[in-house]
Amino acid sequence: MWTYNKMLQYPINIKCTDPRLAKVIISQYGGPDGELAASLRYLSQRFGMPDQNAKAILNDIGTEELAHLEMVGTIVHQLTKGASIEEIEKAGLSAYYTDHGVDVYPQAAAGFPFNAVAIACKGDPIANLQEDLAAEQKARATYEKLIDLCRDNPDVLDPLRYLREREIVHFQRFGEALRGVQDKLAEKKYYMNHNNNCGCN
Repeated sequence: MWTYNKMLQYPINIKCTDPRLAKVIISQYGGPDGELAASLRYLSQRFGMPDQNAKAILNDIGTEELAHLEMVGTIVHQLTKGASIEEIEKAGLSAYYTDHGVDVYPQAAAGFPFNAVAIACKGDPIANLQEDLAAEQKARATYEKLIDLCRDNPDVLDPLRYLREREIVHFQRFGEALRGVQDKLAEKKYYMNHNNNCGCN
């Protein structure tokens, strides 16, 4: 199903350790609006879509979100690689370090671990796509907050801006998928009503 190119979707080369930034950026790894939730949500929802275009969009974006998960994990890793215990303590990462060292673990900036409730599969294609549109806007808003917090670090700002732009593209593509599914369901409803009213068996 997938062809894996062994390189990041967008280059990341962070020169200075900064666990303080890692502590907030990790929210886009395992937080409720992060890339892990997005990838699992879209790759799960695709099965119930009533048209092939919507399935393809969910598959494409869900796959890209896995690439974004890899990017965010790389950012967190590079920000904590070689950090001293003093830097970790100063950043408020003592509890995290106790449980995970400097491994990249899926959790929100507030500290709670990833929860599958964030995947939000409802069994209704319209509800799911509306959820996806909202999810992309929430992710965009989170990246904008992270950009504010990382304003003095161009090595971090550059990939965060790239990720923010991709959220905007995803939002547009989910809008396309929603319109297609609505048209498909309206067409199906029309034919069902037409057949019921014409007395055809």
